[in-house]
Amino acid sequence: MIQGSELSKKIRTILVSGSSTGIGYTVAHGLARKGWRVFATARQADDVARLEQEGLEALQLDIADGESIRHCVAEVLLRTGGTLDAVFNNAGFAVPGAVEDLSRDALRHQFETNVFGTIELTNAVLPAMRRQGNGRIVINSSVLGYAAMPYRGAYNASKFALEGFADTLRQELHGSGVQVVLVQPGPITSRFRPNAQQQFTRWIDAAGSFHRPAYEAMQKRLAKPGPAAPFTLPAEAVLTVVEQVLAADTPLARYQVTVPAKVFWYLKRLLPTALLDRILLKAGGDEPGYAYGRKNK
Repeated sequence: MIQGSELSKKIRTILVSGSSTGIGYTVAHGLARKGWRVFATARQADDVARLEQEGLEALQLDIADGESIRHCVAEVLLRTGGTLDAVFNNAGFAVPGAVEDLSRDALRHQFETNVFGTIELTNAVLPAMRRQGNGRIVINSSVLGYAAMPYRGAYNASKFALEGFADTLRQELHGSGVQVVLVQPGPITSRFRPNAQQQFTRWIDAAGSFHRPAYEAMQKRLAKPGPAAPFTLPAEAVLTVVEQVLAADTPLARYQVTVPAKVFWYLKRLLPTALLDRILLKAGGDEPGYAYGRKNK
């Protein structure tokens, strides 16, 4: 079994899900520049073609589709001779909205990609990693995987689920040489907000909701240009951490990215729940004030 610094030198092939824009795009290109053989994947054929034109080895992958996962992983293993050193589970999105406005279909839509797809993709590459006796499974979680904020219930739940999945898998892979690592970004520059706005329009009946005034404030925030929140960092900040994860002899179980992610990681452990809730309500935006304070005055 390959271990330690020998493992860090050995890792040279990686599959990146959700590479069309944002974090996945930046990680795929950044690792390729460092000499990695990167299999950059995207859901849309046009994005795959664009990634190929940019010099990446690109494949089509919709992680909400089991057949697509099986086909993509089979193609990767065919091209590598049956080996894969790492996977960066990055594909995901958010369905915003109050919990009471989330239908079963909306929640299923959220979990199909963020949770079920991530688990299925991970399980698909595990046999190859077990055979070779090493590998890195890197999962892009979020500060919202341990610090829930209002009007993000579906996304919060999906990331909390991924955290539990990763913790369990890490224990089950003990001694195998395959390591599981969570990356937990805070605010990162990406197309996350425009995509979230599209999902909101698709799944939430804002006009008929008790939370309509709050939704109006939320939509203004989502549509606002510029950084989404203080301490927002570019996607390169996540790339730097992913590089650390892949190079480390023994990576940590979790890496927080951005000041808010680090602060809330410690506040979660230090503060009483009631006090932490008040801080998270404020940090999450002004929407709850519209629903319970201003609306009813």
